[in-house]
Amino acid sequence: MRMSTTDGGALSVAALVADLRHLGVAPGDALMIHASLRRIGPGEGGVGGVLDALDEAVGPDGTLMMILGAVVDLEWVNQHSEDERAALLEAVAPYDQLEAPVLPEVGYLAEAFRKRQGTIVTDNPSGRFAARGRLAGAFLDEAPWHDYYGPGSPLERLCQAGGRVLRLGANPETTTVLHYAEYLADVPGKRRIRRHYKVQGPDGPEVRAVECLDDEFGIVDWPPPGSPVGDGEDGYFAMILRAWLAEGRGLRGRAGGASAELMDAAELVAFGADWMSRHLTG
Repeated sequence: MRMSTTDGGALSVAALVADLRHLGVAPGDALMIHASLRRIGPGEGGVGGVLDALDEAVGPDGTLMMILGAVVDLEWVNQHSEDERAALLEAVAPYDQLEAPVLPEVGYLAEAFRKRQGTIVTDNPSGRFAARGRLAGAFLDEAPWHDYYGPGSPLERLCQAGGRVLRLGANPETTTVLHYAEYLADVPGKRRIRRHYKVQGPDGPEVRAVECLDDEFGIVDWPPPGSPVGDGEDGYFAMILRAWLAEGRGLRGRAGGASAELMDAAELVAFGADWMSRHLTG
């Protein structure tokens, strides 16, 4: 199917919707989005046009969710010992989940998604999610503060709702739902971390800890010493995604200029947890 464009050569919203339909996106879908605007290519309406197409593809009964992360003042404080952090955070303003920009590596689409009218966001500076649509509240309301990717998290709720992961030219390492798989995997000695942030508490600013599995450097050292499974530069998320696709799972196609994958979230999590249980060592 040849994509239609506007008179200026940009990908039209209608063409991007058609690509998503051809891939398998249906009205009423609940989707977690990972996308590269650069790979999708110039489109009608810019980033707003891509969001328009995603909204139209799932329709009024659908739901879209993205991981945001947050740019937090003095994030470097968490490189210091825990007993030093409260003093270092004294001079900084409390974290504001509604105003803090997304992490640059997450991408500009996520920043535009965060600011789009009707989008709601969670308050966690380490694991901040955004969602819009019919199930947005069900996915995000009272999301856990600790272990924000684990049981009870928006990721688990996406899986329970039969949601899917939509990747549009995204880096293979960026498949956030696999963080939930890390909690389910039978891996001894999973690495945990504790971060500290200054937040607005019920009685004013306070320093508060966030505890979780290590989602920055991995739940175990990677690659495993002496193991051929870890050869090369890929992290284990990319290896899991490629193994999943190599088995012919999920749906594959194009969205504008980007390669696209549409995958059942619960199935991918189960696959990822099994892969980690077999290949990761504590």
